[in-house]
Amino acid sequence: MMHNDTLASARIRAVNFAYAHLAKPIYFRRDPERVHNDLLAAGSKLGSSGLGMRLASAVFDHQDGRLAQQVMGIRFRNPVGLSAGFDKNGTNASIMASVGFGFSEVGSVTRNPCAGNPGTRLKRLPEDRSIWVHLGLNNDGADAIHERLWRVVHRIPICISVAKTNSPETKDSDVGLADYLYTVKRFGDVADMFDLNISCPNAFGAKDFADPSLFEQLASGVMGLRPRQPILVKLSPDLDEGNMDRIVEIAADNGISGFICTNLTERHGEGSGGLSGKRVEAASNGTLSYISRRSREMGARFTLVGVGGIFSAEDAYRKIRIGASLVELITGMIYEGPGLIGAINLGLAKLLERDGFSSISQAVGADAR
Repeated sequence: MMHNDTLASARIRAVNFAYAHLAKPIYFRRDPERVHNDLLAAGSKLGSSGLGMRLASAVFDHQDGRLAQQVMGIRFRNPVGLSAGFDKNGTNASIMASVGFGFSEVGSVTRNPCAGNPGTRLKRLPEDRSIWVHLGLNNDGADAIHERLWRVVHRIPICISVAKTNSPETKDSDVGLADYLYTVKRFGDVADMFDLNISCPNAFGAKDFADPSLFEQLASGVMGLRPRQPILVKLSPDLDEGNMDRIVEIAADNGISGFICTNLTERHGEGSGGLSGKRVEAASNGTLSYISRRSREMGARFTLVGVGGIFSAEDAYRKIRIGASLVELITGMIYEGPGLIGAINLGLAKLLERDGFSSISQAVGADAR
């Protein structure tokens, strides 16, 4: 095991060095949304070829049996997932296992196709290791994305992030609710789990369902579909404690499986849109800690997913010890490169060994209080 870890560590260091000194300087001189689209195209091409996936696995993938766990009845080979917002249309669902992820989110997916917001929609903030996001839920729509994913053999669990279409019509709560329900029902034969995105800060009325009265309608409506998959809810890091308390109570009453903590923060000086990365990390960890504590106080058994500011194994491990069974990232991969996933998996195994844990599940909530 030690010999294999040494070889993996050397390989991952070489990959990260190449990204930092060769690829990243080129990428960071170009428009971020164009780079994003180019990388998606490359990932789609690799994922369509058995040889491409094997090559990607040889370069990036690292797994350790101590990181595997059963969560919500689903087996995860490791706790590190791709957050919603990167692979919006499911074009890269095949390649994510080869990069080393333990699971992957697709979306957010809306009932109808949406072009998103006009103008500049992504900006890097290198001094803060963050990204300003104002995409506006651009995606191909539920029917087209379902048709794409239905053809894909999933080697890791797939979570479908569900939102309501970014349009004035869905401001009507009945229309918005129908939008959510359509997409959940549409992906019933594809998804391993669902994420109800009630916290997107850059779409028309996208946070309406964070209001407890509307969230209660959404939770009741989704669970009324009797989904076989676990249902998670993606929270904003900007919610006050009273709002979080009500959402947790409603979730418990309706059989929601857990929470993703968190989406982008709107508390910044960049105008509209939201920030990811290090600028949201403290607020995300605060929300995660609060939801973990409130869940224990209520006796609820929620699964928690930690998102926001993960750039290292230590960042991921901090969220796990707070109470997250799973973690997700995007921004860290953009700044550190796709080798980050293998580096986190390698680092998590070493941190478990340091702390005397034989499996990742033993570390979950170790610092919860």
